[in-house]
Amino acid sequence: MNRPPLGAGRQLAACVLALSLWAGPAPAADPGEAPLEAPVEGPSENGVLTLQFDNDLFGGTDRHFTHGTRFAWLTPPGGAPDFLSAPAGLLPPFAESDRLRASFSIGQNIFTPTDITRDPPDPDDRPYAGWLYAGFGLVAEGDGHLDNLELDLGVVGSYALAKEVQTGWHDLINITEPEGWDAQLKNEPGVVLYYSRSWQALPRYQLFETPLLEDLAVDIVPHGSLALGNVFTFGALGGTIRFGNDLPNDYGPPRIRPSLPGTDFFKSDDPFGWYLFAGVEGRYVLRNIFLDGNSFRDSPSVDKKFIVGELQIGWAVILGPVRLSYTHAFRSKEFEGQDGHSQFGSMSLSVRF
Repeated sequence: MNRPPLGAGRQLAACVLALSLWAGPAPAADPGEAPLEAPVEGPSENGVLTLQFDNDLFGGTDRHFTHGTRFAWLTPPGGAPDFLSAPAGLLPPFAESDRLRASFSIGQNIFTPTDITRDPPDPDDRPYAGWLYAGFGLVAEGDGHLDNLELDLGVVGSYALAKEVQTGWHDLINITEPEGWDAQLKNEPGVVLYYSRSWQALPRYQLFETPLLEDLAVDIVPHGSLALGNVFTFGALGGTIRFGNDLPNDYGPPRIRPSLPGTDFFKSDDPFGWYLFAGVEGRYVLRNIFLDGNSFRDSPSVDKKFIVGELQIGWAVILGPVRLSYTHAFRSKEFEGQDGHSQFGSMSLSVRF
């Protein structure tokens, strides 16, 4: 099994701290200046409920990252409870934001090898594994950027109930039943701390001046993200370009990690909006429990690739308080001997309340 260079984990932890302090303190206001007006309350101040469903059947396969489900609630600005807002005071991007939101989520990810009819599974293929987690996070909207900080706590192994979910679903739709779940990763508590920042580098650039096409615009949203934990440890850089009509003020639809960051956050200046998007990301992966195997016990594992690339394309439609989106992802090989790249689709529905 591949091992990263000694000390790499400490270097990545230092990067997490550096990124979180990147924004720096805001300059003090001139005593002679008029005070800034408070944000105006309106539809954009609502909380957001998101349901997300990922599956590789969208790509015509049944392997690797095969399924993901996620439910999330994002509070209105100022709605973060004390146990989240208090730690935020230690991190400049969040302490300085007057539009701080909290996020709460639950989710499940399921991973399988290429051939699910083998029992025992191929030892050189990705192991069977499940990840059941709860997430607690902060979202800070700044001037042209969005910061996300999230702590996911959960369990890997049979307690994640991945076997029951996949076999039950396959029985329901009458397709091939997976045979190798008895060889899945062993039970292990999991923890991951994620941090990401997205920028609007080219915000809403109007393409045409003619009345018929004046609403068509393009924007570019680069991002950087870090993850630290026994489930995932990685650093990533990437960006997304969007093209649409009356682009809503968001930073891309939500995705299930590891992936381009996206967010449950969105608001729109108009009752209808739409956009098409394409995004890319490169990740340097130090730890992926679903490939490396359990942290302290013998388990199935493969030799992972440290560098992973991802391409995503999709669309989003906003109808008043509702955003519906579809993302199709193409992920490069993640381990030695992998038979081709992975692809899967993701549907998400977000509603402002």
